[in-house]
Amino acid sequence: MKSISAVLLTCAFATASCSLIGTGDDEEQAAAQAGGEVVLVTHESFVLPDEVQAAFEEQSGYELVVRASGDAGSLTNKLVLTQDDPTGDVAFGVDNTFASRALEEGVFEGYEHPTPAGVSDFELPGDDEHALTPVDNGNVCVNVDDTWFETEGIAPPETLDDLTDPTYEDLFVLPSAATSSPGLAFLLTTIAAKGDAWPDYWADLMDNGALLTSGWSEAYQGDFTQGGGKGERPIVLSYDSSPAFTVDGEGGTTTSALLDTCFTQVEYAGVLAGAANPEGARALVDFMTGPEVQAALPDSMYVFPVVDDTPLPEDWATFAQQPTDPWEVDPAEVAANRDDWLTQWRDVTTG
Repeated sequence: MKSISAVLLTCAFATASCSLIGTGDDEEQAAAQAGGEVVLVTHESFVLPDEVQAAFEEQSGYELVVRASGDAGSLTNKLVLTQDDPTGDVAFGVDNTFASRALEEGVFEGYEHPTPAGVSDFELPGDDEHALTPVDNGNVCVNVDDTWFETEGIAPPETLDDLTDPTYEDLFVLPSAATSSPGLAFLLTTIAAKGDAWPDYWADLMDNGALLTSGWSEAYQGDFTQGGGKGERPIVLSYDSSPAFTVDGEGGTTTSALLDTCFTQVEYAGVLAGAANPEGARALVDFMTGPEVQAALPDSMYVFPVVDDTPLPEDWATFAQQPTDPWEVDPAEVAANRDDWLTQWRDVTTG
């Protein structure tokens, strides 16, 4: 196992037959029947089909209001800053790279609900109050535009060390570790791979022209050559599932994930402490781990569901290859060192 120490992750699940009302006591049942709003605070990459959101409203009796902005890092910062006066009832998108901070600051209240066989592998160590329910998982990996490299007659990179080779100068774009969960995941990848020498690696990476953006969307959709903005950089930090979204229609895909550069990421949903509508928040957490959301995750947010036997899109079997030995850092170690690591990272990348 390529790790400083092991990451153990778990998730929670409510079956399709489980009530969406939370604990199901008379008071909560009455609240749900009376309707009202439940406010979801999330990141800018949150997308679910309209019919899935409508299904939640129909089944639960609540109106869903979504407030999305920033990346997972920004989301966590906002949740900590507003913990005494939360801007919503439930949050989705805090991941295992930021979760320890949210738990330390008391952002979420405990909510334990039934879990099916198979998903306990995703539990977050240290979450004794069951404040966070895993919703999806995936691996943050460097991706390359195979078409660009073929056209240019250049062999694409394969490893972390390749990214510092002058052959790939000014070709790599990635989101910031300070504001983006994929960006922080890549920082942790380099810490796991390089140990105490990781600042030297980052210095070499920046000297080789790596470009930092505020979030994944800016990097992939803006600067990556295969993104929607048709940018100028053919190497990007993204996900192991991303090649399934660049299928060329001829039985192939125009991009590849470098499976030796990956770090496991899990995103969670949780009831915010002090929520105006905690019953609605619990109903939404249940729904996020239910079959409608789980089946929609791959096409909507490029991530894998956490619930066993959830059907995957056909292209995923061929093109969404997962690493067998991803880089890992123990969440307790992240909690103890995150601030120092980020300070060092800023010094290197802005120096």
